[in-house]
Amino acid sequence: MMKAAPRILCVDDDPANLQLLEAMLEPRGYKVIQAKSGKETLDKILEQRIDLVLLDVMMPEINGFDMCRLIKEDEQYRGIPIIMITALRSKEDRIRGIEAGVEDFISKPFDQEEVLARIKMLLKMKELNAKLRIAYTNLGDLTSFAGEIIKSFNPFHFDFIDKIDRLVGQVIRQNADMAEKPQQVIVAILGETKNWEWYQYQFILNKLQRHPLKLDLQHHLELPIDNPQVVFYNEADLEKSEILPIIRKLESIPIRVSNIVCYLSPDLCFLAVNYGGEVSSYEASVLNSLVMQSQFLKSIAKQVQETEDAFAYAVYILANAAEAHDEDTGSHLVRVGEYSALIAKKLGMPETFMKTIRLQAQMHDVGKIQIPARILRNPGKLNPEEWEEMKKHSLYGAKILGDHQRLKMGKTIALSHHEWWNGKGYPNGFAEKDIPLPGRICAVADIFDALTNDRPYRQAFSNKEALEMLEEIRAEILDPELSDLFLENFKDVVAIQEEGREDRWKKYKLSTPDYDQLIRR
Repeated sequence: MMKAAPRILCVDDDPANLQLLEAMLEPRGYKVIQAKSGKETLDKILEQRIDLVLLDVMMPEINGFDMCRLIKEDEQYRGIPIIMITALRSKEDRIRGIEAGVEDFISKPFDQEEVLARIKMLLKMKELNAKLRIAYTNLGDLTSFAGEIIKSFNPFHFDFIDKIDRLVGQVIRQNADMAEKPQQVIVAILGETKNWEWYQYQFILNKLQRHPLKLDLQHHLELPIDNPQVVFYNEADLEKSEILPIIRKLESIPIRVSNIVCYLSPDLCFLAVNYGGEVSSYEASVLNSLVMQSQFLKSIAKQVQETEDAFAYAVYILANAAEAHDEDTGSHLVRVGEYSALIAKKLGMPETFMKTIRLQAQMHDVGKIQIPARILRNPGKLNPEEWEEMKKHSLYGAKILGDHQRLKMGKTIALSHHEWWNGKGYPNGFAEKDIPLPGRICAVADIFDALTNDRPYRQAFSNKEALEMLEEIRAEILDPELSDLFLENFKDVVAIQEEGREDRWKKYKLSTPDYDQLIRR
């Protein structure tokens, strides 16, 4: 990579001195800019990038001391080192120069080797100071970025590619003033299907743009088996590096690589290409820190989701065990959950409520675990003693689910989904809005699904017949508002109903429907 020549502003009102400085500096690779007055000096500093100033003291309009003070008072330019070239030798003049902000003094007549040595030393100090400022800036950016990422982190809606987009936006060069950052970023992600997806990022027209790449670059990378690794190469190292095949592939895009920092892991490759200066272990550590944050959150999201899946499966197994004596139990549980979630959605409930009721409504009859099979499988009408035992399953369910916060809604549903709007339900005889909302929602879902599916004591009713029955019991057994929502969105109900199973409705009409046991068992 060609490093930009340091730009040295030489300020002197004597043209001969300026020519001498130019003849000395230009052959050594420095770019010389000349100024003959204070005003011209300020104009040059404002117009161009200046790396160092060689400043004469005795000048028209404004002397070197005041000129130096003006430069150092501006925060944007105070990092430019100033060497004062002067014939003044008194202690007082040097103190005055130090107070103005001068970094070094050279006495006239000057020695060329001394001037070159001091220029080299101060430019090196300027470069180190610039890296230190960048390091402090990066530290602040890292802290801010981490805070934003963590604040917005939702393990249940974790979009890894979105996190990578935000990460690239933090890393990539967005304008000419960010020369310390890479010009382009190449990212590869190993998908769920074990296929690598490659993307090229560039900042164009004030916008981060991501484009897919048709390159199987991972075949040319020696990816670590376990722990990620970060490597970096400058232009002088590229030809001897193990990633030379990658460089050749990138050149075919075409991307000419002058330096590169690579984060490599078994499922993610992150290549930051063409920093504005030489890269080092510092750039590698910054990139590693940023990528590891996203990798860590991805890992946490995966673990949380796996735990949530295990919890959901445990809920399903528990609910399914409770109705082991019924036919089509698993589908019934799932449908009741889906119907309940649909009603909650149409009611305008939050997504967290919908998700919770979809899962925990499946445990509405978990208390049936403690009901004897002879009662559950009884094909006829239950006698009074059997009926009283059957009604206890609500209390049994609440006791089984206990007081754990994660099962709070499930317990509420188990206890209240057989309460009736008119107060004649069980176990507590609650009425209207005294019945908890989750219980009222589940009651609509459970009754409809119970009516439209076979039970040991009767065959399934058709949808039409079930809807007629819902109309009859509206405002008596069921919350009228929730019943209306259910009916108004019956197309969605049918879509849930038909998913995963064939339509096998069997028509069966009771002359006088016995709702007391028909829908409450």
